Amino acid sequence: MNPTAAPGIAEYPEGDRDLEALEREITVFYRRARASSGEMARAVHPELEPAAYGLLVRLEEAGPERATDLAGYFGVGKATMSRQLRALEQLGLVSREQDPADGRAFLVRLTDEGHDRFTRVRDARRARYRRRLSAWDRGDVTELARLLEALNSINIPDDRCPGA
Repeated sequence: MNPTAAPGIAEYPEGDRDLEALEREITVFYRRARASSGEMARAVHPELEPAAYGLLVRLEEAGPERATDLAGYFGVGKATMSRQLRALEQLGLVSREQDPADGRAFLVRLTDEGHDRFTRVRDARRARYRRRLSAWDRGDVTELARLLEALNSINIPDDRCPGA
């Protein structure tokens, strides 16, 4: 144990089985989530890119947002966000409207069609979760959601650099 470490802070030595198990399970979870996003994207619209499904989730949860704010939220560049939003607009799933707080800026929002298509797919996904987790203790589901939220809130800039 490191005497300079803060109390309650765990140290994980090289080869720690708990961290190796965590990495393995996150990798499986991530791969399955990516595959699932592709399926859900196609269910919303056959031409929808899997990465764009997350934009629909964000717009449904947060409401209209500026493209720059969306890019910051997802950690992508403005060009990438513009390309994805243009594709969503062409599919009729989102629209841009002038920002009432700043006439020079635009807000992106779900269209009625985008909202309806997204809601149908999201509701079906939630029904699958309810069925698959029906045997779980409700407290375990709550704890899993809490832990995933804590994991997702970790912002480590060098995460995108392999070997860093």
